[in-house]
Amino acid sequence: MTETMIPAGDAQLCAEAFGSPDHPAILLIGGAAASMDYWEDEFCSRLAAPGRFVIRYDFRDTGRSTAYPAGSPGYSGADLVTDALAVLDGYGVAAAHLYGISMGAGIAQQIAVDHPERVLSLTLQSTSPTGPLGPDNPDLPPMSAQLAEMFASEEPGPDWSNRDAALAALVDGLRPFDGAIPPDLDGERTVAARMYDRTADIAASQTNHWILEGGGLERGQLARITAPTLVLHGTADPLLPLPHGEALAAEIPGARLVPLEGMGHQYPPRAVWDTVVAEVVAHTAGSPGV
Repeated sequence: MTETMIPAGDAQLCAEAFGSPDHPAILLIGGAAASMDYWEDEFCSRLAAPGRFVIRYDFRDTGRSTAYPAGSPGYSGADLVTDALAVLDGYGVAAAHLYGISMGAGIAQQIAVDHPERVLSLTLQSTSPTGPLGPDNPDLPPMSAQLAEMFASEEPGPDWSNRDAALAALVDGLRPFDGAIPPDLDGERTVAARMYDRTADIAASQTNHWILEGGGLERGQLARITAPTLVLHGTADPLLPLPHGEALAAEIPGARLVPLEGMGHQYPPRAVWDTVVAEVVAHTAGSPGV
């Protein structure tokens, strides 16, 4: 595996691929404030093993991609959509299977509506028919009280220049998003440490995605999605409870929902890897070369 720098407008995006470029591509699009490190190496390798070309990348302000001053991102939510297409262009991929989590699933939905020719299929995890933190809808339940309090808090964050304090904050910050599956604290710290050490400006990475403007779909636009769609959703998601996943699957023609028992709002924990990998591999079968 070799990291590759890909131009995207005024930015450089760091990406990495698993498997052979001769195989159908799966582009992994992560959640807000998360580098590609959260798509763990072993998980990516397991997706690639049955004959897939798996690509992960750092958003702007994460990992080795271009960083902007904390609190002043020089880009919009719409730029994150075109960045995903730039990554595909960088690898010479005309169309790919898109697998997005949370904010990344919102980006994947936008691409499927605006650029359907680039999408072989969609896998949408831990998201909603209104985007990860979209406008209120009366039929969709709110986030947990603990998360609502956390998002409303004005307490200052850690000293991000202090590695130990930053790693503790990154790991502790995952707890309100947990479901019923016990967390792997050692594994989470390993990923957080890798992200911290690769990220140009950790303060920007933990600030700028939350204040972006632009991007996002109206709920009614989802009916325009023609790509085969798999919806994965944790049964214990405290940010976007399971009815968000159910509603998303109902809005996209032909979409199929797979509830993941006990999972919260998170990258797939190892406890569900067997299910997730099997579902994604089956869902991405049937494209050229498979």
